[in-house]
Amino acid sequence: MSDIAQFQAERLELNEIVMTHANREIKRFFNLDTQTYTDGALPKKTKELLGLVASMVLRCDDCIKYHLVECHKEGFTTAEITEAFSVALIVGGSIVIPHLRRAYKAWEELLDQEGE
Repeated sequence: MSDIAQFQAERLELNEIVMTHANREIKRFFNLDTQTYTDGALPKKTKELLGLVASMVLRCDDCIKYHLVECHKEGFTTAEITEAFSVALIVGGSIVIPHLRRAYKAWEELLDQEGE
């Protein structure tokens, strides 16, 4: 199983577990997260890129993978992703580099899946 496929399967499984225990506040937070990334004054595509940069700066590998998958679905090019990574690196500093490495690996996997 690919790294991206494994990530998506685990995320789905863990979200289902969370929701079996979730109270109103947790459910509302999850809903707010979902609604935040829908089209509004900014299109979903832009919001996903913002989420990707923020996730890189915050150094959350799960969030980075999630937003990379969504950015891929939204049709971003490698050049656009690279510019977003550049913003994350300049804002977050050298501590972002390990996450940058893993993000490029995930991006390449998404591009490889595209060709299948």
